Amino acid sequence: MDMLDTTKEAGKGLLNIYRNLDHLQVSAYMQPQFQVIQEKGAATFEGTDFLPNVNNRFMLRRSRIRFGYLHVNSKNDPGVQINFQFDANERGFTIRDIWGRVFENKFKLFSFTIGMFARPFGFETNLSSQDRESPERGRMNQTLMKSERDLGAMISFEPRKEVGWLKKIKIDAGFFNGQGITANGDFDNRKDLISRISLKPVLLSKKVSLGAGASLLHGGLLQATKYVYSTAEINGQKNVVPDSSSTNVGLYSPRVYTGVDAQLKIKNRVGYTEIRAEYITGTQTGSVNSSETPTALMSGNNGFYKRNFNGAYFYFLQHLFSTEHQLVIKYDWYDPNTKVKGNEIGAGGTSFSAADVRYDALHIGYNYYITPNVKWGLFYTMVNNESTLLSGFTDDVNDNIFTSRLQFRF
Repeated sequence: MDMLDTTKEAGKGLLNIYRNLDHLQVSAYMQPQFQVIQEKGAATFEGTDFLPNVNNRFMLRRSRIRFGYLHVNSKNDPGVQINFQFDANERGFTIRDIWGRVFENKFKLFSFTIGMFARPFGFETNLSSQDRESPERGRMNQTLMKSERDLGAMISFEPRKEVGWLKKIKIDAGFFNGQGITANGDFDNRKDLISRISLKPVLLSKKVSLGAGASLLHGGLLQATKYVYSTAEINGQKNVVPDSSSTNVGLYSPRVYTGVDAQLKIKNRVGYTEIRAEYITGTQTGSVNSSETPTALMSGNNGFYKRNFNGAYFYFLQHLFSTEHQLVIKYDWYDPNTKVKGNEIGAGGTSFSAADVRYDALHIGYNYYITPNVKWGLFYTMVNNESTLLSGFTDDVNDNIFTSRLQFRF
């Protein structure tokens, strides 16, 4: 969802490319990879789950092509931008982006975007998979922002001219359906308000730059049944507690997230050292067996499950010998239910499920930027779930995974 910053040489160059190519740009990338996981049929967030008799595989993780159109007027001001992006692999053909953007050129401050595009929340959500240093987004991000995209409309404040310190500020705010693109369609009238204010990287010294952001999502899902579930303590034991009041029908179960992020980049003699961090907390409406946002209304005795959650990730990126070689260390966690932990899950016949189990993961990897168009990555991910009394989760599940990936792009 990048803007065209025509005050910089890169932005001016991109405008020239669009003009020379009749305002049309085509780009693509593909990510063939080989993976080995500890146990056959293991579930993973490093791609799709493994099939029951498989613990190693070749796969096309992503294979995408993007068509972009930009209309530029006689004053070199962008007027309209249109983007289509599609993904094709052995699992099928899917649409990733379809959106249009209109630029305001009187003050050169605003733009309006509508269609299917990435939610303006957090840093990692909007960092393209072809540019991200780790193979996948963290478990927290994949769960809360599944597929990253949604249908909606957004207004953006991002100056395209010199306006002092405001040139370093970007603000996005929009309304979205809320279920994401994995649902068959919008099933209630409540829209998610999603907003983000970000500080573009600013130089703290000749070698150090800092970027940061803060995000908010405020939405909810229609309760079509009287049943709503939450975590509570009864007689000294935590359990899943149903609320079956008839007044629940027609209300909205909340989805409220707040997040902060920062990116510190330090130039050194061989390239850069970079540290990134992002923390998200809030209330998520899911189902009893999943903390993902439901893609349909509940019926019968089923009902939404309200959980308090938190999660975070931390990156340490270090160039080795030159900018062609990069060490990647990433740690992330996702706790889908902060009100219950450890042996409280599954104790005494409680109704908790795998959706309440916390996961931590340590990723260690190496990227070799062979050419500007080819990147090779080797990663080992050590996943640790908390030990509970729940069947299947009394110890750490065997789901550590190795990934070797080549990426081609143009």
